[in-house]
Amino acid sequence: MNTLGLQPPTCVNDVGTLCRAVFDMTGNAWLSGAVNWLANAPLRILIILLVAVIVRFVARRTIDRLAHGASNGKTPRLLRPLKERAPQTVGALVSERRQQRAQTIGSVMKSLVSFLVYGLAFILILGEIGIDLGPIIASAGIVGVAIGFGAQNLVKDFLSGVFMMLEDQYGVGDIVDVGPATGTIESVGLRVTTLRDVNGTVWYVRNGEILRVGNSSQGFAVAVVDIPLGYSADIEAATEVIQRIVTDEVANEPVSEDVLEPPELLGVDKVTPESITVRLTVKVRAGRQWAVQRALRARIIPALEEAGIEPPLGRLFGQK
Repeated sequence: MNTLGLQPPTCVNDVGTLCRAVFDMTGNAWLSGAVNWLANAPLRILIILLVAVIVRFVARRTIDRLAHGASNGKTPRLLRPLKERAPQTVGALVSERRQQRAQTIGSVMKSLVSFLVYGLAFILILGEIGIDLGPIIASAGIVGVAIGFGAQNLVKDFLSGVFMMLEDQYGVGDIVDVGPATGTIESVGLRVTTLRDVNGTVWYVRNGEILRVGNSSQGFAVAVVDIPLGYSADIEAATEVIQRIVTDEVANEPVSEDVLEPPELLGVDKVTPESITVRLTVKVRAGRQWAVQRALRARIIPALEEAGIEPPLGRLFGQK
């Protein structure tokens, strides 16, 4: 007899089940339904949790394996489908650059896997408990929109960091100009990029605030050397001296290791009230333009003085 007047659960129709036995003994529809739920739902919930943990573990281990390899000089398999712009000048830093990029992308993928697996498991468990998911999903959507508006800068930084990593716009060891600061990249994260400028100052730049990136460490660079001359200087003789010195310098080490193409003497580039400027350019390895510029200037200036070429403002201060 149903003592509570409730509709008996459907499980009472199954002969030989615990639900039917409890209902026959007590006549209580609620108790028989509760016994049936306790006999089945916890087991299904346990199975859901177990499967979720196993799937998450296998997925994370797989991602770790794909991200491994940069420490032994190999490109991680996770990065092989992606474009890599690591410059030759980073040398020993290339492994660190690859490893950091692989670990960052891998951490994003592992977080995404955890969110999807546990999120799906949570929804399935709520269904097993018998909770209506409609209002919960609607409320979650509203909360998500509110969080998105409140943390839009954080989301912007994160998304910018993800795309920057995927496109390999820059990495550890690159010399970049990101607008607020210019220097050598020391670390790259999903939210903040860290670089050190020529004065030793460490800059932390939010990825979402980087509107443009000037990378001096990709492909090749051009060493531009401007030589100032006095107004009374013999331009033709000066260019001959410059051409001879530069040709000799780029043919010898260590400058020759950085030069990719023969130097090009462009001639007079600028005329100011103080001087006449002669410009030459040399195509060099990325990131080595400054070293080549310094080496060429160190050879050209003394050679011009030995040849008697008048320096800027020489007519005002006289010659020794």
